[in-house]
Amino acid sequence: MAGSRPLRADAVRNRTKILAAAREQITLHGPDVPMDAIAEAAGVAVGTLYRHFPTKTDLVGAVIAEHSETITVDIEAAAARVADGSHAMAEITRIAERTIEAAARDRSVKAAAQTLGAAHWTERQEQRFRAATERIIAAAVADGDLRPDVTVDDFLMLVLTAPTDQEPAVRSRWLALFLAGFTAQAGRGAEGG
Repeated sequence: MAGSRPLRADAVRNRTKILAAAREQITLHGPDVPMDAIAEAAGVAVGTLYRHFPTKTDLVGAVIAEHSETITVDIEAAAARVADGSHAMAEITRIAERTIEAAARDRSVKAAAQTLGAAHWTERQEQRFRAATERIIAAAVADGDLRPDVTVDDFLMLVLTAPTDQEPAVRSRWLALFLAGFTAQAGRGAEGG
């Protein structure tokens, strides 16, 4: 089957250049950036771009999938560090910081994905993300640092509602306030009040 053959080295390089250029051009110029401008920024012919990505939705979907895979690998690495003895709440804080900063950088790409209806991540990525996040949450609850009612969906809400259009200091303060609501101390204060 031709579709299952691995890409040649030059095709892999072209695909990588196209994805990097798409991320950059969409970030700089928004979702309406023309495909030929992306091809030019990547240093490839327009036909090469269309061979890899027949539509802009395909291209933006691939950029988002790449971004989602980076986040998934990051959360899996954090879960492994927690399993090896790293402090779970510290890992949660660092992951939230990195994810929000990445979302702030890729705001335009996410807007393009929403406009074009491109998927944010695959079902398998979501399963991996949820499983790793659940392990970290369980460890933080066991440590007594996290409220026992905190869920993976709460962390997704944290990322989705982050003020990514604000300055870094505002994002940092917002995250500190949001995470404070996740802590076991916040839960005890609410129960006692």
